Amino acid sequence: MSSAREEILSRIRAVDRPASPPVVRDYERERSASDVLALLDERVADYKAIVHRVSEAEVPDRIAECLARRSAKTVVVPADAPDSWRVSGVEWKSDDPPLALSELDRVDGVVTGCAVAIAETGTIVLDSGAAQGRRIITLVPDYHLCVVRADQVVVSVPEALARLEATRPLTFISGPSATSDIELDRVEGVHGPRTLEVLIVG
Repeated sequence: MSSAREEILSRIRAVDRPASPPVVRDYERERSASDVLALLDERVADYKAIVHRVSEAEVPDRIAECLARRSAKTVVVPADAPDSWRVSGVEWKSDDPPLALSELDRVDGVVTGCAVAIAETGTIVLDSGAAQGRRIITLVPDYHLCVVRADQVVVSVPEALARLEATRPLTFISGPSATSDIELDRVEGVHGPRTLEVLIVG
């Protein structure tokens, strides 16, 4: 090692560095909101998603309305999705056995549930659990209709993380897929659906 390099390194080692401040780990896990569903509605809409507040009994009719408005004829659904979601007038493609990429690319949309929804950030989280299916079925179709139940909605991110299993394939969705280039030109539908529609049930 050259003497110049050794001198530089010795000067670096000799510097009296202050101790790093302690990292606060006592996060505020539970926060309150006067109306958590209204907050989720507002924040999801801020991301240019389409939001509907419905009762449990209204879910099938609203799914039918949403799909009809888009003239959706062929729609993917997770194999374990409720039968009531599979409304008439639509060709339903169950992802069991798993659909090929070429098939997913030809459908008009997908209907799923979710694992949890975060009101403060307007984020919907999928973990490939009940009524959600594989990640790919929500990333390839251009339209995603997601059913969110009231008991799946939490206020904050720490509350959501406490409900999730870190080893599962997690997908965090905050509005339709969008990105911007260096000139800030917004392009939608690059990494997922161009249109996100959400039914908040409860």
